[in-house]
Amino acid sequence: MASGKNGSYEQHTIMEERKRWLLFGLPFTFTKYTLTNKKLVINEGLFVTHENEILLYRILDMSYSRSLIQKMFGMGSIKVDSQDVSSPVFTMKNIKHSKELKEALSEAVENEKLRLSIRRGEVIGVHDSQSDFDDDINTDSFNDGF
Repeated sequence: MASGKNGSYEQHTIMEERKRWLLFGLPFTFTKYTLTNKKLVINEGLFVTHENEILLYRILDMSYSRSLIQKMFGMGSIKVDSQDVSSPVFTMKNIKHSKELKEALSEAVENEKLRLSIRRGEVIGVHDSQSDFDDDINTDSFNDGF
């Protein structure tokens, strides 16, 4: 981890990608994704620009998919589920280095959660009471022993 002058954790860019046209994979869209070690920033627009950022520790899950046309042009899509209020679920579509971005995002999310010492319950709102969890586990609705 990098330390600043005051011992603070400095932000640095890990990867940048652009949304591309599905046909031919040309980057003539005005959407840019920037992954830093602390957040994912989405910039959209030409005349009016909108910027949305999702703190990495708020990301809960992600999935990767590629259509036949995306495969033909070397692209893919990444769906991200998070606790972000403005974008709880969003998809980064038609990304050229999609597999690499997904892997970098996954690693950055884990590193940020470790850095902040965030436990699973703190992220998804699980009760600290173990009894609630035990009740859910011991409930066998089919009575088949599993």
